Amino acid sequence: MQKTAPLWLLGLALWSGAALAAVPTGPIIPQAQGAAPIVATTPAPNEAATAIPNRPAAPVQGSPARAGLPKVVLMLPTASKTLGEAATVVQEGFLAAARTDDALSVTLLSSDDGEAAQRYREAVADGARVVVGPLTRGAIAAVAPEVSVPTLALNAFDPGIPANPKLLSLSLAIEGEARQLAQLMREDGRRQPAVLVARDALSRRLAQAFAAEWQRLGGRAPLSLELDAEESAIAGRIGGADALLLAAGAEAAARWRGQLSAALPVYGASPLNLRRDQPALAGARVIDMPWFLMPDHPAVKRYPRPDARLTQQTERLYALGVDAYRLAVKLAARPATPGLALDGVTGDLRLGRDRQFERRLPVTVLEGAAP
Repeated sequence: MQKTAPLWLLGLALWSGAALAAVPTGPIIPQAQGAAPIVATTPAPNEAATAIPNRPAAPVQGSPARAGLPKVVLMLPTASKTLGEAATVVQEGFLAAARTDDALSVTLLSSDDGEAAQRYREAVADGARVVVGPLTRGAIAAVAPEVSVPTLALNAFDPGIPANPKLLSLSLAIEGEARQLAQLMREDGRRQPAVLVARDALSRRLAQAFAAEWQRLGGRAPLSLELDAEESAIAGRIGGADALLLAAGAEAAARWRGQLSAALPVYGASPLNLRRDQPALAGARVIDMPWFLMPDHPAVKRYPRPDARLTQQTERLYALGVDAYRLAVKLAARPATPGLALDGVTGDLRLGRDRQFERRLPVTVLEGAAP
């Protein structure tokens, strides 16, 4: 049975409409990696974690089978009617990494926004060395004043979150991809990009973040055209652009691309990579996580693929769980200072001064047919 995380949750970070398929098409161009190779460790036993019932003010139970290891508490809304499935996929990725690396004693804590602060306090009182979660921005805001141990939130920070060197963020936010695409265009020598934007909030966020980064890099504000998915006759509207960013889902992007000169360089974020035949987007330079683009990389193939068949959108959450565990191992061993890095399955991760991990993604050039 195919699992699908709620798209309105994923919409904060990803486009909709990803599909199942084989390995992505086109050559892979890795970005520079900032962390040392991962060294194999002894596999963990089958029972990698202790589950905590979802009840307010319940005491956090220990994990006797993993006695002697630093304790990490994974705090997710797995019992939520709306977010439970997505949270469970993150948890599955986290536990897959735990079984592989066996470096922490894992305790699972099911918690919704209303009880997040209380449950966090209980976890810390019971000896958590690191807390991973919460998942929602509301729960992050509730927990923020309580943070006293390294805490890795799994969403971007809202403005106004209290500054705390122990509260960090790892997310799949589209704004990070937008900034990297602007940098990639500059590195490729582009000077006058245009942006075709679909009429939805997330597409606009991608376009706005791209424009802001492009101007920060010294460029002029790019031409931006907001279009309906079915809109045609756009070739004459992009002026003298020397590159094009398609800020849309794959279907609309392919439709628009077919109306333009094949000589115009095209760029796109991860949702354009459907990992299947995409003739209309042949030649487009697209960024995506190593989990999909570099399956044979040592830091990727080390971790098992999900047992259940997932959509590409949902599998991103599984990969997020894998990297969340790996960062928890680092946070249990040393202070989190700017520059802390991980050769991650979701990207080359590096902690910024804003306490949020930046993801640097590899680049692929899409081809017209799968190999």
